[in-house]
Amino acid sequence: MMILVTKGFQDIKKVNKQMIGIRAHDIGRMRVSQLAKAVADKGCSCVHLALQKAITDFDFSAGKLNPGLAKTIREAFGQEGVHISVLGCYINPVHPDLQVRRASLEKFKEYIRFVRDFGCGIVATETGSLNTDGSYHVDNSSPKAIEILVESVKELVHEAEKFGVFVCLEGVTVHTVSNNAIMKHVIDRVQSNNLQVLFDPANLLNAANISRQQEVISEAIKLYGDRIIAVHAKDFILENADKKSVPIGKGLLDYPFLMKTLCSWKPGIEILMEDTRPEWVEQSKKYIEELILGCSVG
Repeated sequence: MMILVTKGFQDIKKVNKQMIGIRAHDIGRMRVSQLAKAVADKGCSCVHLALQKAITDFDFSAGKLNPGLAKTIREAFGQEGVHISVLGCYINPVHPDLQVRRASLEKFKEYIRFVRDFGCGIVATETGSLNTDGSYHVDNSSPKAIEILVESVKELVHEAEKFGVFVCLEGVTVHTVSNNAIMKHVIDRVQSNNLQVLFDPANLLNAANISRQQEVISEAIKLYGDRIIAVHAKDFILENADKKSVPIGKGLLDYPFLMKTLCSWKPGIEILMEDTRPEWVEQSKKYIEELILGCSVG
């Protein structure tokens, strides 16, 4: 009996070493010291941090980032035992207005230059839309849109190569990278190891393919699993084909299959909960931990 208890304790310790965190602004938008404490109080050890969406006590407009500011934010989270895993810079890299697109790319490159000062090496974005508000456009995944995306990403990756950091793309069914095949195509066109993927399986699922979700997840691993550098975790149900967020493990996403796949192919990868209300965080995190524990003892 004592051996069994000891083994269980060791397995729990292994789970605790897994970096499980949250998109910071899902906790709220507040002063950085308050935010760091709020994240830690939820038991999260890392964050996806979108500066302007999450922090109120600094100005993050173009040209304002600097090493001192970045270190101040890094230290505020570090004092609470929280690591900044991903720096989110949500831009529209295929924006139809060239002037707006240019400003967005320059902003992203500013994040690239200072991301190391945040104790982080990843700057992430979604892949945008031909609509100015980022909503679905019928031509989002057209050859023209994909070509614009490739050129934008090449520019960002060129900057990332100078600083030894990663540009991270996140696919979404309604955006330019709407499926696994397009993500693989963009990776092949850019041809740089400084381009990586933030994998969010929920973003790649909709009413049309939810019944094939294991196939979609497995396809992602097959096509670009070597480029997956972090994972978003969220869950949803469908109401009249529209997604509605629910706590992780309470929706349609096959989390047992997802976590088994990740444990096998990407052991120890940082998992960042997203679209998770503050009151859902603890139960969602516990559910993920139990699945990871199942992998470790299975």
